[in-house]
Amino acid sequence: MIPLYDQNPSHRTPYATYLFIAVNILVFLYEASLGSRQLQHFLADFAVVPKQLSVATTHDPTRALPEYFSVLSAMFMHAGFTHLGGNMLYLYIFGDNVEDRLGHGVYVVFYLVAGVVATLTHILSAPFSPIPLVGASGAIGGVLGCYAVLHPTARVTTLLGWMVVSVPAFYLLGFWFVMQALHGLGTMLPGHGMQGGTAWWAHIGGFIFGVGVGLFLKNRGSKRWR
Repeated sequence: MIPLYDQNPSHRTPYATYLFIAVNILVFLYEASLGSRQLQHFLADFAVVPKQLSVATTHDPTRALPEYFSVLSAMFMHAGFTHLGGNMLYLYIFGDNVEDRLGHGVYVVFYLVAGVVATLTHILSAPFSPIPLVGASGAIGGVLGCYAVLHPTARVTTLLGWMVVSVPAFYLLGFWFVMQALHGLGTMLPGHGMQGGTAWWAHIGGFIFGVGVGLFLKNRGSKRWR
């Protein structure tokens, strides 16, 4: 299921969402311009490596910035065009309405915190993994979770196989979360080991954080209405 657009117009220009999309694209273009060796150094400096953050060691003086800064920097890096394109599509479709509800400034904080929560969830799931983590998926997972709570009945035009269908956001995003959860639980099975690929638990952590924020906003709104 690939979302194409939602039928849920926002009431203000989503400047922060556009900014996040622009930064992600610019960082990816910079990555693409690097040679293989330079790219490895860039990843070593700015990608999240769970083992480096979970094991108490002294700061590596060869790094451009302290290890903990990578929790923020990694969410603006991507492993390939498909990785970037999929993330930016979801952010473009669902980010504007969440930003509309939160306001520009609060949305920026929400997005960054969702990304941090997602990264920490991934680290907890694989604390000694030496595999670098990059991508905006965790932060965008937060956006999706919040959208699912705030706009569950909004229609989303979706590509389903060869058909284009319109489905409620709750079903589309609920299906997305279930798939992440199933894959995430699969990584906990014996014999799975530390493998590269998708950071399912980052998606799960970000989504649950977004759902929590969405429920808080909805509950606060209903109290004000009463």
